[in-house]
Amino acid sequence: MFKGAITAIVTPFLENGDVDEESLRNLVEFQIKNGIDGIVPCGTTGESPALDYEEHHRVIGIAIDAANGTPVIAGTGSNSTREAIDITRKAADAGANASLQVCPYYNKPTQEGLFRHFSAIADAVDIPIIIYNIQGRTGINLETATLARLAKEHSNIIGVKEASGNVSQMMDVISTLPKSFTVLSGDDNLALPLMALGGRGVISVASNIIPKEMHQLAEYALNGDFGNAQKLHYQLLPLFRGIFIETNPIPIKSALAMKGMIKESYRLPMCAMKPENKEKLRQVLDNLKLL
Repeated sequence: MFKGAITAIVTPFLENGDVDEESLRNLVEFQIKNGIDGIVPCGTTGESPALDYEEHHRVIGIAIDAANGTPVIAGTGSNSTREAIDITRKAADAGANASLQVCPYYNKPTQEGLFRHFSAIADAVDIPIIIYNIQGRTGINLETATLARLAKEHSNIIGVKEASGNVSQMMDVISTLPKSFTVLSGDDNLALPLMALGGRGVISVASNIIPKEMHQLAEYALNGDFGNAQKLHYQLLPLFRGIFIETNPIPIKSALAMKGMIKESYRLPMCAMKPENKEKLRQVLDNLKLL
């Protein structure tokens, strides 16, 4: 179920700062119409730290409804284990197909602390869990040995979103964990390399605006058509780089606003792009004929 191109969907806001529920629904429907393989609401790209609990649950609910049967992996992680369990239970009750659990941030737990954190969540819910390893955001790396231990002891810990940027670690995960364990790239520019090494897809930022192309890239790679996959990868590489010219999700929301799909509205501490960076991004979009 969890393979291919899966969109880490943005959370659009109105000018007054409220969640723009109509635009969110339209974004998800746009994804489904263009063949995306899954949706992740309330991840980093969805500005989850800026959402209150009620909004968090509402965004997940809208995504599930609008996805119309396409898998939804709800972002329900926290640096508080109790909070993560509570949010994950509510997402499961709402009909989420799986949960994306980020490594606890700021706390910097030990490997044993990470093991106990994810074990407690896995014991508390029945839905599949995908762990999100992103040391650059959390300050802590989930080591392969810890991940293997978690997968062995908890049948519902079924995958990892690898955003460490460490290809060597990604190879260790793929070669160490069972073949049934799902490894997804957390970086668009590493999606093809990871799938060539045995990964099963990508949780993508770029697919917010190019769902069809990201689905095609994943399909090429997963079918072993690396010639066409490489060609498409290099075609899209300027976009992969351009949407990280500033902190995610600022550029991707700016790109969606340029296309008229959302209002360019953020919640502090996220804010609008520098004008010179926005112009660089606009040029990338122009060159790819996305505007």
